Amino acid sequence: MSGLRVRETREGCVFRVHVVPGSRQDAVAGFHGDALRIRLKAPPVEGKANQALCAFLAERLGVSVDAVEIIAGHASRRKIVRVSGVTADRVRDLLL
Repeated sequence: MSGLRVRETREGCVFRVHVVPGSRQDAVAGFHGDALRIRLKAPPVEGKANQALCAFLAERLGVSVDAVEIIAGHASRRKIVRVSGVTADRVRDLLL
């Protein structure tokens, strides 16, 4: 099992996620390599899983949905996200 690598930048914290859409519930489900595995109920159609991912991360991290941005991997299960308004330590504390 690998740990979550969170990089702090001026724009926010950046980390990798591996999304499993169409799951029974929204939940953090461990790791997939160096990415945080996140299960989402939303289907992978018309950006619904991406919207659900942003909403899930915003709720878990206590930030607005606008503070969560997918910066790479919009059409892939493997994504890079950036969250502004939180520290790397807080990301690890609240997601792991």
